[in-house]
Amino acid sequence: MKILFITSSRLGDAVLSTGLLGYITRNHPSASVTIVAGPIAASLFAGYPGLNKVISLEKHKYSLHWFDLWRQVVGTKWDIVVDMRNSAVSRLIHARQRFILGGQDSSRHKVEQAAQVMKLGSVPSPEVWFTHGQRNAAERFIPAGGAVLGVGPAANWQGKMWPAERFIEIVRHITGPSGILPGARVAVFAAPGEESVAMEVLNSVPAERQINMIAMADAGTVAAALARCALYIGNDSGLMHTAAAGGVPTLGLFGPSYPHLYRPWGAHADYVSTPESYDALVAYEDYDPATAPSLMTSLSVEAVRERLEKFRAKLKAIA
Repeated sequence: MKILFITSSRLGDAVLSTGLLGYITRNHPSASVTIVAGPIAASLFAGYPGLNKVISLEKHKYSLHWFDLWRQVVGTKWDIVVDMRNSAVSRLIHARQRFILGGQDSSRHKVEQAAQVMKLGSVPSPEVWFTHGQRNAAERFIPAGGAVLGVGPAANWQGKMWPAERFIEIVRHITGPSGILPGARVAVFAAPGEESVAMEVLNSVPAERQINMIAMADAGTVAAALARCALYIGNDSGLMHTAAAGGVPTLGLFGPSYPHLYRPWGAHADYVSTPESYDALVAYEDYDPATAPSLMTSLSVEAVRERLEKFRAKLKAIA
């Protein structure tokens, strides 16, 4: 059986679609799956058990990347095509079955919407898979030696970034004597271009407990490193979803985004948000997303600490 799976170019959305890949490998274990993803997310799928190959789809002017993809896949008779991009490609190739994004209940979480694409009766959770090389690299970055707190203080948009000084304070609380992970090492994660704010948080940690994961590896290796953490806290981002997909207890910080659509998924995940909704946060004169400052300042450190305590109790209950 040959399956074509077209997923998002954005890391977070690509991760949220992985529940379908897990469903495919469990229900079609002998299938040969070709996965199409953007360059940032492509390495995330290298360890997928049913993988034939990953096609890294880099955008070109005039949407010519879709023509390039069509040329690569049109010669195959596909048994199943799953298209999370709602592209013309999936309609212009041979397929016995097609599952194409569109018409889902937009009020449901993105993971639930993904399940609706394939008309599933249950909702498979996102998951991640690693190659031996990714696991080995992750072990070099985060060697054994006690608990590690993963921190994601950046995001792809300034408006979604909780102030660095508050991350510093919450990290000190979590790793302090009365925190969830007293004395833990701290791994700070960030993508290229996010080094400034991430380094500010990392440098606040005693040198012997610092783990630098700032623009250090591809998405697949980062996912393997995240999976070695005992707890992850970070802004709403692809890193947050990757941590949750790896089974890491994950607390997401939300402000100008919609938790009902994008909260970290799973019983081991939780979120805390600003008192104001996304719509209220951006409803000010001359709002421009390109120049907006952090819209997360109304989320206090105390509110995050309180949520962490409730989260700790929740994790104990499901342990």
